[in-house]
Amino acid sequence: MSGEWPEFDVGFDRLYGLRLEELGDGVARGSVVVGDALRQPAGLLHGGVYAAVAESLASNGSAVAVRGDGRTALGMSNQTCFLAPVTAGTLRAHARARHRGRTTWVWEVEFLDDRGRLCALSRVTVAIRPLAAAQRRR
Repeated sequence: MSGEWPEFDVGFDRLYGLRLEELGDGVARGSVVVGDALRQPAGLLHGGVYAAVAESLASNGSAVAVRGDGRTALGMSNQTCFLAPVTAGTLRAHARARHRGRTTWVWEVEFLDDRGRLCALSRVTVAIRPLAAAQRRR
């Protein structure tokens, strides 16, 4: 992960190798190098990797935007549609906030392979909650 956002360089994202490249105003970008540990038995990038990247970009992008108001972001829903297989190289993801409500944000995430092909699309809904309430749930 990028050194610019060390608070997000933890846990599962670190395990599968997510590299955050941008977290801005309603935009998030990241990438993952496809290796043996991330492939399913048929040799394709595992679908769970796409879902994990989408969830992380949307949740972290929302969290960065709302944390100054004493709120945080929690993933609520994640739907991913696979369009073209990825077997090697680097998976690149670009997320855009499509709705920024008081209690929910909705993001769209596009996944591209090294050739620039659109490989998958995700829609992620993120719950926006007071930080103290979210910490009590841990």
